[in-house]
Parts: sequence; C-alpha cells; structure tokens
Amino acid sequence: MSTFSPASSASSALLHGPLLEQTGVFRGNALLLTGPARVGKRDVAFAVAAQHNCSGTRGMYGEACGSCPSCRALAAGAHPDLLLVEPRATTTTGRAARRKVIPIGAILADRDKGREYETHVFEFLELRPTFRRRVVVVDGAEHLGPEAANALLKLVEEPPHGALFVFLAEDLRAVIPTIVSRSARLSVTPAPDPAIERILALSGEVPDAELVAFAAGRAGVLADREAVRSALADAAEFTQALGVSLLAALEAAERLEKRWDVTWHPEALRFAWRMRSSHARARADAALDALQAALEAYASPSLSFQVFALNLREAFGEG
Repeated sequence: MSTFSPASSASSALLHGPLLEQTGVFRGNALLLTGPARVGKRDVAFAVAAQHNCSGTRGMYGEACGSCPSCRALAAGAHPDLLLVEPRATTTTGRAARRKVIPIGAILADRDKGREYETHVFEFLELRPTFRRRVVVVDGAEHLGPEAANALLKLVEEPPHGALFVFLAEDLRAVIPTIVSRSARLSVTPAPDPAIERILALSGEVPDAELVAFAAGRAGVLADREAVRSALADAAEFTQALGVSLLAALEAAERLEKRWDVTWHPEALRFAWRMRSSHARARADAALDALQAALEAYASPSLSFQVFALNLREAFGEG
C-alpha cells in the first residue's frame, strides 16, 4: 500500500489544496473522486483519510498535520482505520488478470473462496475506529462487479460507526449509477507544471523538464519516477534505432523486450513519437496496440517485438 507522510501532506496541499478544503469538512458517507489515470486520486484519498483521523494542527487547506499518532500510522503504511480495496491483480491460477474486477469476495469473507483478499470490507467495518473514523478507499470503482456494488450500497447508506467511503474512478460513466447517486462527486484535475516542479524540488531533485512534460500534471507519475525515467530512456533509444538500420532496429527491439514494463513503456513510446505527423502516430499507435494484444495472448515475445519494430519502421517511413 502507498504511504502517507509529512512530505505527502505538503505535496497534496500544494497540488490539491482547494479540493482538500472541501474534503476536510465533508461529513457525508461517500465521496467519489474522478480524474485521469495517475492524476493523484489515491494520494488525495489517503489525504482525506488523514484529515478525518488527524488530531494535530491542520494546515492552510485543512490538510492533516503529518505528525500526530494517526498521521504517523499512515506514514508507516499500517493505519488501523484505512482499508484499500482494488481490483485483483491475478487470477486463481496465478496469471495476471486480463479483466479488472472487484468481486463480491472483496466485500464478504464467506464469498472469497480463493482467499484473494486479506481483509474484507464487512469484516473491517465491524470494529470501531482506533482513531476517529474508519475509511474504505475503493480504487477502481468502475471495476466493481454488480454483486460487490450492491453489497457496498447497504454499507454506504448506513455505514457502521460512521465510516467514510472514498470511491476513485477514471470514467464516471462506467461507475454503477447507484454508487454515483449516493456519493458526493469531486474532480481531481491535473496540476500546473510549476506545481509538479515544486514537488520535485521538495524531494530534493532538480526539476527534470522531460519528466515534467511526460507527467502532464499527473502527480501519480512522480511516485514511480525512476521507472518512468528508465522507460523514457528506453523509448528514446528504441525510436532512434528505428532510423539507423534494420539490424539496429531489431537489436533495439530485443533490448526493449527484456526491459519491458507494461505500466510505463507504452506511454513512454507514444511520448517519444509525439512530434511525428498525425498519420505516422496513428500507424504507430496501431502497431503498439497489436504488440500489447500479442503479449496479452501469450504470443512469442521475441517475435512480437521484432514485428513491432518492422511495423514502426514502416509507419515512420524508415523501411
């Protein structure tokens, strides 16, 4: 689980201060935070959990103090009043799940036949809060299965011990309407580039122009910035090799295969060819989609990356 620290508190206030002003005084049962992937919705959700359990002196925007017993528990990643629920990452056979879903088993222990979840929502809410308020963060509300959503509705309407639900979603239209209607909706929007630069400065780093441009206001990118920098370097090397020769392109494809990170490399590649013509980008995007589909279908990775390199050379007129 991600952790919350004094630095996290300062970052959240810097990026989402006006939003935290609203969440700090919220006394309802459920919040629905929407926004693009990696914009920082989970960080905001943790900041909300911190606000509702903090016993220290609040900041300018009502953000948690970062130093009271509750905030220290969040920083340690072991807060007794915070439960994070998200889609299962693997299937019962141990393979990566192709379809994201939060099943009924995440809510009810007796429906979790494969014991995929260590703590279940009903079980979690049976206990009184250690500090002030139990908070359930559902990261991926659009992936709630119908049974899971219906079970949650009963809890949202009458939360035990005044618990708070914080639902996170990229696409509001994909969230079950009954969840939407029972939640106060707030948008988490991309931050200005200067705010992203200040976050990097707070962590002791010199702002990286390429990283800031790639982040495009999404604070969540900074949490994994070393992996992002590596993916950007790989994408630049691979894209450059495409124009050198066929052999260079195939050798670069082999290196890319060995370093492939499904989280960052696809986006880094699109970032690398963002200045190409719209026609070339469209063809390159189609080639990347075909590569990802082949990898998901467990096709030969080596052959898939070779074909990808050939398709990109054609898309960029390098063949």
